[in-house]
Amino acid sequence: MAESLRGKVALVTGGAGGFGAAMGRRLAARGAQVVLADVHEEGAAAVAEEIGGAAVRCDVSSLEDNLAAVAFAVERFGGLDIVALNAGVSTGFGIEDDFDVDKYRRVMGINLDGVVFGLHAALPRLRGRGGGDVIATASLAGLTPVPMDPLYAANKAAVVHLVRSLGPVLGDSGIRVNALCPSFAHTPIITPIREALEGMRTPILPVDAVMDAFERILDSGQSGQAWFVQYGRPSEPFGFRGVPGPRVEQ
Repeated sequence: MAESLRGKVALVTGGAGGFGAAMGRRLAARGAQVVLADVHEEGAAAVAEEIGGAAVRCDVSSLEDNLAAVAFAVERFGGLDIVALNAGVSTGFGIEDDFDVDKYRRVMGINLDGVVFGLHAALPRLRGRGGGDVIATASLAGLTPVPMDPLYAANKAAVVHLVRSLGPVLGDSGIRVNALCPSFAHTPIITPIREALEGMRTPILPVDAVMDAFERILDSGQSGQAWFVQYGRPSEPFGFRGVPGPRVEQ
């Protein structure tokens, strides 16, 4: 049986819909007090009203907005224990003829800076509570080559390796940090490619399967892991092969 989160305070970015709204509902169902942060404040407020939480406007590509969202959660509910850095957008362009530097900056600002800034803002508050959990939404694209969208793969791989590198650093503070890496799921982010996926008979994950993995990470006690979520398989940490060591001439 899942452990109660009564008395815990959670902040979820990208909370107006998709995975973020679903995370908010799962956390609230287990007793947590939830703040949903999103640039679409009205959508976040609607979900917050549904689950008895609170909402705050937050553009995750802004450090100031991340700091303000964390401060809001602490002021509203008295602390911070769980942070889901979930906000993300699709890329929709490549690295050659259709490359657009402004779109590139926006995508990297949301998908990578949003995690970096969110961690920067939240870690002191988690440390002040004696520890806590951070789960960053990455993607299966962060674990395997994605020729159709290399820039999306790049920012998601960056999130994965940020989490893997922070795990050992934060352990002494009681802070666990993990990456959630789902395959294609039934959320608005796949809308532009849904027809193509269905045409290729690509299995699409139900959101509930991704949320089951989210809760499994939260309950695992592990840190520094990238948990894949793949259709028809139980979610677990991805097994990275170690880098070969140096060869010393005799």
